[in-house]
This record gives sequence, structure tokens and C-alpha cells, in this order.
Amino acid sequence: MATSVDEVEAFGTTPYDYELALPCEKVSIKELGAQFLPPLYSLVFIVGLLGNVMVIVILTKYRRLRIMSNIYLLNLAISDLLFLFTLPFWIHYAGWDKWVFGHGMCKLLSGLYYMGLYSEIFFIMLMTIDRYLAIVHAVFALRTRTVTFGVITSIVTWGLAGLAALPEFLFHESQEVFEESSCSPAYPEDGEESWKHFHALRMNILGLALPLLIMAVCYSGIIKTLLRCPNKKKSKAIRLIFVIMVVFFIFWTPYNLVLLLSAFQIIFFGNSCERNRHLDLAMQVTEVIAYTHCCVNPVIYAFVGERFRKYLRHFFHRHVAVHLGRYIPFLPSEKLERASSVSPSTGEPELSVVF
Repeated sequence: MATSVDEVEAFGTTPYDYELALPCEKVSIKELGAQFLPPLYSLVFIVGLLGNVMVIVILTKYRRLRIMSNIYLLNLAISDLLFLFTLPFWIHYAGWDKWVFGHGMCKLLSGLYYMGLYSEIFFIMLMTIDRYLAIVHAVFALRTRTVTFGVITSIVTWGLAGLAALPEFLFHESQEVFEESSCSPAYPEDGEESWKHFHALRMNILGLALPLLIMAVCYSGIIKTLLRCPNKKKSKAIRLIFVIMVVFFIFWTPYNLVLLLSAFQIIFFGNSCERNRHLDLAMQVTEVIAYTHCCVNPVIYAFVGERFRKYLRHFFHRHVAVHLGRYIPFLPSEKLERASSVSPSTGEPELSVVF
């Protein structure tokens, strides 16, 4: 969140805020954030919550967790929900410009926020590798793509995400800055700049460079394999591959680049107050774009799949439309009840799970 984690320095007075010992005024940036961020993040929260909860409901209700790729999909939805769980607190913080939830909640929510963020990216990488193994090394995948292996790698991934978010658990504190309570990182004074640089580099390496590298290697191998093997769904699969890569790049690259520039702004721009304000504004805009990715994940990785859509239609007919048909005259309730009694076919090839 702009006012919670990465940009809290933008709303206070930081070592970057001084030019010839005069404070850099950022009242307009704070007012803009208080006006626009709460409704934008409220929309992200509602849409992301509905989409990811529906993914979990479908996977658990229709017993689709016997497939390794669906175990990763379940964990991806949990990662998004963990991230979304913290949003109401940051929405309040952005709107009131005051942290009222205490020291312990500051540490906990900041850590969970980044743990959800990193685990989301890590599970996207795992799903990419899983797709690669299922198509390029199909024989080897038959032995390795088991439920047990999926559970073990998921546990390891959560451990790595917790390790990546450890600095946030350790350093974030509720602080009084100019009689205003804030939730911000309190790095050691002798290493404050180094920790800020480490945070930006960690996010750019783990959150952008590594995922894009894995996507480029795996999806190029997948495309080569699909072009060699005749498959009526080949063109659709290739289009989906490009959509996944382009969406990830569009959503995450601007935010990571702005984060990097903000951390090294003295090197790039000196103590320019005007540049500092521009970076703060750019951080707010790109952060909204990046965190909207948790709303897009269910669409790309679940709703696009034919089999998942069949389960979703069955669930809607059985648990939503049938009940609405009893109260809304123009809905054909009898037809809906007959449709809901037929379960989706489970005899489709497993490639439909991958794409």
C-alpha cells in the first residue's frame, strides 16, 4: 500500500525530503492519496475477494485437488486472499492518514501483506514450471506431478515467502512522526539506506526479473512443443501463454521500476524535491495497477479453463440461479433445476487442466 509500506516515507519527512535543509512539502500528494486510494483499493478488495473465494469453493467442492496444478491454483488463491485480508487496514490508513491499530498489528499486517505478495508471485512461477513439465516433459511429469510433491513444494514455497517477508515482520513499527501515528519501516540508522536499497532490489529480483525469466524459458519451450505436435487447441493455448506473460509484465514492471528509482533517487536525481513528488505520485498510480493483479489471477488461471467454467456454471445453476428462480418469475426454475442435477463430466483429458 502506498500509505502503508512502500510510500510511507512519501507522506512524511524522510532523508530524501530535504533540499538545502528545507522540508519537501507533500500535502497535495497526501490529499490525492486520501481521496482516490480508498475507493480504488475497496474495488480491488471486493473483486479480488469474490474471484479468489470462488476459485477455492470450486476446487474444494468438486474435489479437484487430486491434480498438482490445482493444488498450486488453490495456494495462489490463498496468497491473494492473504494479501487482500490486509487491504481494509491500509484503506483506513490511506483515508485517515493515521495508524490507529497499534504496534503489533503494524508488524503483523506489514509482514502478511508482503508474504501474500511474494507467495502469489512464487506460486505463479510454480504453475509456469508445472505447465512446462506437463507439456514439454510429459513422461517425466507423469512420475513427478503427484499430489504429494505438490503439497511438499507448496509448503516449501510458503516458507520461502515468509523468509522473503521477514524484514517487514522485523522492522515495521508504529511510529509518531510530527505528532502523527504511522506504520513504517524503522531500519537501523547506520544501515537505513542499505536496507532501502535491499528492499527495492529484492522486490525487483524476486518479483519481476526471476518470474519473467522463468516465464520466458518455460513458455518458449511450451510453444515449440505445441507447434511440433498437432492439437486443435494449440492456437488457443499459445494465445493464453502470451496473455499470461503480457499481463504480468504490464501489471508489475511499472511498479517495480518506480520502486527502484525511489530507493536510488539520490543517485539518479539528487535531492530534487520536485522529482521526489513525481516519484511519489508515480508510486501511487503504479501500485494500484500492480495490486490489481490479484483480481486478474482467477480470470487467467481458473476462469479461462474450459473445465473450470463448466464447474462454475454447474455451481451457479445449483446454488444461485435455482434459488433466484423461485422468487423471480421470468427465470425458468424447472429447467435450472434439471441443469443443476447434471454434474460436469470428469472424463476430459488432463491437458484442459493445464490450459
